[in-house]
Amino acid sequence: MIVRKFMQWVQTASASQRADGASALARAYLYADLDGEQRQEAEQALTSLLDDASPLVRRALAESFASAAEAPHHIVLALADDQSDISSIVLGRSPLLTDSELIDCAAIGDAFAQSAIALRPRLSAPVAAAIAEVGGREAAISLAINPGADLPEFSMHRMIERFGDDGEMREALLSRPHLPAALLSDIVAATSKTLFAFVTNCNWMPTERAERAAREAREKANVIIAVSSEAEANGPQKLVAHLRASGQLTAGLVLRALLSGNMSLFEAALCELSGLPMSRVRGLTGDCMSAGFAALYRRAGLPEKLLPAFRAALEALRVCGHDYPGSARLSRQMVERVLTACESPNTALTDKLFAVLRRFEAEAAREEARLDTPTFLQETPVAPAIVFEHAEEESVPILDEEPVLVLTDIGEDLVASEDFGRTAPLVEIPAEIDPQPSFVIDFTALEAELLAA
Repeated sequence: MIVRKFMQWVQTASASQRADGASALARAYLYADLDGEQRQEAEQALTSLLDDASPLVRRALAESFASAAEAPHHIVLALADDQSDISSIVLGRSPLLTDSELIDCAAIGDAFAQSAIALRPRLSAPVAAAIAEVGGREAAISLAINPGADLPEFSMHRMIERFGDDGEMREALLSRPHLPAALLSDIVAATSKTLFAFVTNCNWMPTERAERAAREAREKANVIIAVSSEAEANGPQKLVAHLRASGQLTAGLVLRALLSGNMSLFEAALCELSGLPMSRVRGLTGDCMSAGFAALYRRAGLPEKLLPAFRAALEALRVCGHDYPGSARLSRQMVERVLTACESPNTALTDKLFAVLRRFEAEAAREEARLDTPTFLQETPVAPAIVFEHAEEESVPILDEEPVLVLTDIGEDLVASEDFGRTAPLVEIPAEIDPQPSFVIDFTALEAELLAA
């Protein structure tokens, strides 16, 4: 009787009143102690509200039933097919929707509805794969940042294929933990391709130079990725197989890996290219000067003219080890030994290959300077300097034991003094210099100039 009166009231109530009534009836259906007949009448009334012309009413139903496991399934499914601002409420939360229903809704829904599905607290692999395949950019980004999504590796590769030129998409994927090495390589390749297109379109550098810079950046990044892949089971082998399939497994990459001390990537590349087992490859690379290694090298299809460079790199690695174990940095010592070995009269390398080795040498030197300079500065103490406008005492008390430079205007001659004790002698400064009281000067930067003056 109460439900029938509710249906009569709905005929004359305003949209906002009908929305409040729909919400109240839905709560009564879920939580009130209704008998069988009353429950059936309430469900019939709620079903009729699906045809209400006002979206406020249908939205009220969606908000009431979104998280309820006891909600009528047909009502939830109908709301999931409503306009996106209503459907997204149930698509994002309802436990009643099955994987097949979610996949169907993702196929016909807009970006808003797809994103609501992608952000569900728990998302199965089939639904995630469907969104990765047919979802829009916003839905793919939502899927990537959802820690509750069971996102298969092949789906992440597909997302890179579809939206790899989008920086937000790449950043979203990188936010996921424990990404496979092959996927990281794809992200690097997509980034490189995007930057190459941007640089060439802006005419910032010639196409040939941009291509070389992009290729070398990809190779360097893949060597870095290979280092992290060693924590995975057969990680280097999987990465090498992916690089070969994507056309990135080049002789330059293999040589860079070896000159960086990465034997795992080098041996995995020889296994992949030659088809021989790892145990056999390791045995042959142990004696790099033997005919067996030369046969392995040729079977792998690597350039014949680079054989002396690979042999010299293996010999240098055996004798000297790697400068930075566990790093992807090029070893300057190894590169120099390879250059020396390849400059012998019995070795014939083309100018192009020599140029590659010279670029490796320059890169190693710059990286060495870039990383070693901060260490050098930390090891070299920087003395503070104190400037006094006028000198009235023969010495100035110093509060610590560090060397101190004190400048005053008591004379025309400039003399720099340094003292490690509790006091430091006063130093004369030319009259044309007008120092400010308590102005601190970097002693290291000024010491040479002051002494020269």
